[in-house]
Amino acid sequence: MKQKIISLLEDALPLVDLNSDYLYSELDSLGVTTILMLLSEEYGIQLNSNDATPKNLKSIDSLVALVESKLAEK
Repeated sequence: MKQKIISLLEDALPLVDLNSDYLYSELDSLGVTTILMLLSEEYGIQLNSNDATPKNLKSIDSLVALVESKLAEK
């Protein structure tokens, strides 16, 4: 799942360092919206502005954890 998320985001956000330990600080509002939209579409989960927290967007690993928790709620 991690590699799939990286591939999705690399295409959509080519200027963002996805390996950063502080991914959230690399993002503007459009970047955050793009991530939420792509992950929602790809995994069929509902992500909204409440999910766009620095904790959830800290790194790729935290994004994977967010997606996994949303999938578990389904």
